[in-house]
Amino acid sequence: MSPENIYSENKWLPFNGISPLINVYRSFHDLTPDIEFIINTHTFPVNFKKNKFITSPLHRDKCTYLIINGIARGFMKEDNLEITTWIAKENEFIGNISNFWDESEPSEEYVQALEDVVAIGIPYTMSKLLYLNYHIVNYVSRKMTQLHYLQACERALVSRLQSAEKRYLRFMKSYPELVNRVPLKYIASFLCMRMETLSRIRSKLAMSFTEIQSS
Repeated sequence: MSPENIYSENKWLPFNGISPLINVYRSFHDLTPDIEFIINTHTFPVNFKKNKFITSPLHRDKCTYLIINGIARGFMKEDNLEITTWIAKENEFIGNISNFWDESEPSEEYVQALEDVVAIGIPYTMSKLLYLNYHIVNYVSRKMTQLHYLQACERALVSRLQSAEKRYLRFMKSYPELVNRVPLKYIASFLCMRMETLSRIRSKLAMSFTEIQSS
């Protein structure tokens, strides 16, 4: 994205005049005018078309993104197999965070839009600037990291349940808003099962629900 787009005074008009990242930070702690000015100046809105890569090992993006609308997934490749490692929706952050900490080693992860995505770009340089100069942002980041850790624990739990049916039931409980939005092949990959297995489980659960409704 060009500097003209990044620093345009009108870029936040569709978002009530401020970067949506400010509202996310404010949900954890009040911000100073200086912090809000930096966020408004350096973050920027960006659109990604459905199925397009947001980041990849060949494109080492220097931003994380806050999803405003849409869903995205992270995946890795093993031979010709794509392994979905996470799926994110509105108000969640995406990107190759390993690039934030270690720019010497490229990430093996791909990030792909599964719907048309509207997001807010958050440059690593801005994040580091805020961390170094504002203790409030360190507090906010710590609280956000706690939430991301809980999400990572849930993903680990889902993938380690022994029964494929239990994994899908847990997915339905933990990610109800994604069940009918994400293509089944990506849900199956995320749950470490074959598409045929997932289809069989869904048919079984649908039949059981119908029987309960008719009884």
